[in-house]
Amino acid sequence: MHKLIDTHAHLYLSDFESDSFEMLERAKRESVGRIYLPAIDSTTHESMIRFESSYPASKAMMGVHPCSVKANYQEELDCARGWWEKRPFVAVGEIGLDFYWDRTFEQEQYIAFRAQIDWALDKKVPVVIHSRQSTLACIEVLKEYKHTTLKGIFHCFSGSLEEARAIIKQGFLLGIGGVLTYNNAGVAAVVEQLPLDHMVLETDAPYLAPVPHRGKRNESAYLKIIAEKIASLKRVSIDEVAEITSRNAALLFGPNSTFL
Repeated sequence: MHKLIDTHAHLYLSDFESDSFEMLERAKRESVGRIYLPAIDSTTHESMIRFESSYPASKAMMGVHPCSVKANYQEELDCARGWWEKRPFVAVGEIGLDFYWDRTFEQEQYIAFRAQIDWALDKKVPVVIHSRQSTLACIEVLKEYKHTTLKGIFHCFSGSLEEARAIIKQGFLLGIGGVLTYNNAGVAAVVEQLPLDHMVLETDAPYLAPVPHRGKRNESAYLKIIAEKIASLKRVSIDEVAEITSRNAALLFGPNSTFL
């Protein structure tokens, strides 16, 4: 079977401290070949870099998560920018807007989002966007960059068909994860109607584990469950899903020779 690529997993968090090697071995057995690590904030950057150094098939991004944009957001931006000055990363992420938990720092989120998009354009790398309860707002920001080379992923897509088409119109990919397997989410009906050319796979581990593991710790091995669900919805083989989604990821992030 063609190798799967997990485009979004926080495997460097403490949830995996006790069994990271075993967890990656399980992923390898389920044909996961490469894993991309989105950044969160200054409290986790160093653990992410250490994880990447220990497991070369994992590739780190750098950015400030919108939920970490608080009163000290400029310090967080400066810290992430400092990492970019030290070394390259595969993407700016995860960045964006989150209007689900708290909108106290909404304007600061917009400032941080645009600043980090500018980094991506400067470094010629993609962005990975977090858009919880803010998909249309994120799309409106991207429209400001329609004449640029900006590209990327809307991570953890769970929106409507109209939102999916608007994202695709901006030249972005849809990150499809465990929510696809939830009966009440509605993502399956959207995925069924869209070409695989616009999708990449992700777990968002340790969060959002697919059925039958919902409510438990997620891990990259479960990416195969998501691929199988897409294959069933699209009436194609899982190998075709793996081949196309992995090609989409490779075209976005660039080729990397190291596999699990």
